[in-house]
Amino acid sequence: MDVNSQCDVITMQVNVTKQSKTLSKIHDLVIENVSAYVCVSNVHMCMETFDSSSFRQVVNNADLVIADGRPIYWAQKLLGNKDAEQVRGQDITNALCQLSSDTGLRIGLYGGSSADVLNKVVTNLSQQYPNIKIIYQYSPPFRVLTEEESSKVINDINSAQVDVLFVGIGCPKQEIWMAQHKGKVNAVMLGIGAAFDFIAGTKKHAPRWMQKMGLEWLFRLLSEPKRLWKRYLKQNPRFIWYFLQQWVFNKKFN
Repeated sequence: MDVNSQCDVITMQVNVTKQSKTLSKIHDLVIENVSAYVCVSNVHMCMETFDSSSFRQVVNNADLVIADGRPIYWAQKLLGNKDAEQVRGQDITNALCQLSSDTGLRIGLYGGSSADVLNKVVTNLSQQYPNIKIIYQYSPPFRVLTEEESSKVINDINSAQVDVLFVGIGCPKQEIWMAQHKGKVNAVMLGIGAAFDFIAGTKKHAPRWMQKMGLEWLFRLLSEPKRLWKRYLKQNPRFIWYFLQQWVFNKKFN
């Protein structure tokens, strides 16, 4: 399997890969000492790329786009990519934390809903991975950073010599941030969405059986109905509609 091979899911270019290949690719990027970013894709991200040509460019220019959402993985399979596997962002995050504990890979954290949440993330990861090397953490305010603040963030990350930076400020904000900072932040940036909240314990994962059935979105909707009902009501039916056009009628959207 070539991790660089891609499959168009509506307008989003997703790499056909598996977890071990994804982890190796990220590690190779670290060894090459390049500024890079990885997108963790789901239905929401897919439809954001459909609705916005500028965001489509952000995602499709990423160094790696992995199929985090079960429907994205199913779409790859239906389009003929038999070797495709679901690569959950949380699983890659855990694998990188284990790699840090084993090899000294330097981890940075950018995001989270508060500094307290991020402190809890550090505590929990340090308990789970005793030798993990977390050398940078910052929970940005819910506004655009000033030029001075942004410069300080970049300088602090680079001074700490972060290898992999977990970026958890939500889609599409985190993908745009990573694209804007490629070439400025000397690390491999991984957009992890709500993973900080899951690690901190402020949010719960869907049971594995729901994940395998592609119902993780339903679990999250039931957990946060006020925040997520509009997203899922709008995006899920549209994804099915446009993907069916691609799969059944071979319609091209790019």
